[in-house]
Amino acid sequence: MKGILAIYRREMQSYFVSPIAYIVIGVFLIMCGLFFYNLLNDVIRYGFQAQMQATRGGAPPEFDMTSIILRNSLGLVSTFILFMIPMITMGMYAEERKRGTMEMLMTSPLTEFQIVFGKFLAALTLFAMMLAPTFLYHAAIRFFSEPKMPWKLIFAGYLGALLLGGALIALGAWLSSLTENQIIAAIITFGAFIMLLVVDRLVGDPTTKIGEALQYLSILRHFDDFTKGVIDTTGVIYYLSVIALGIFLTLRTLDSMRWRRA
Repeated sequence: MKGILAIYRREMQSYFVSPIAYIVIGVFLIMCGLFFYNLLNDVIRYGFQAQMQATRGGAPPEFDMTSIILRNSLGLVSTFILFMIPMITMGMYAEERKRGTMEMLMTSPLTEFQIVFGKFLAALTLFAMMLAPTFLYHAAIRFFSEPKMPWKLIFAGYLGALLLGGALIALGAWLSSLTENQIIAAIITFGAFIMLLVVDRLVGDPTTKIGEALQYLSILRHFDDFTKGVIDTTGVIYYLSVIALGIFLTLRTLDSMRWRRA
């Protein structure tokens, strides 16, 4: 446990000593804030038009404004995550290999698992810090809206976002361990994320076994249930499995590096 905490503290310090953390968090929050503001304006305008229609004797369309805001804003957040996670993971191992510090870590008393898991926890913490301010948007909406949005709906959505980010970080860390170039790592990671996003569209007939399998592999499809307030065990198992797979593959990469050096 001490080894994991040592790596965790080292990684967190490296994020905030360099401008990486500030740039990633700043760009992410600016994009989320702008899109949330536009989304809120559109929903309020639609609600005002529905109210005007009701005053003229028409039947206003029924819709849950707070749920619509939550689902659409989290949908935008999940898309932004696909772009921002490669910026977090691109240097996790690539920069270490380029500077030669990876060899120092590998020859230290630390095990591969302590290195990999410590780095993963640090990246996940940075992601949680990046995501946390957006929670205030929905907390404010809940405070001022009537009827109140259930906390369960908000927490389910953010649990899904955290699991999604963890899965992408685990995969991005593995891809970063395959190269010494951060730019190459970022490009490969982003390309892999796009493939996981559109994999379910590669087969025309979703009713076949192959189509069902590809739908299951789509990384954002499982996120939809969380935005509806449904914590589906299938989605939880999927994301935890991807996290475990990413950590396992990274461990195997580091293990192969140790054998090559020997």
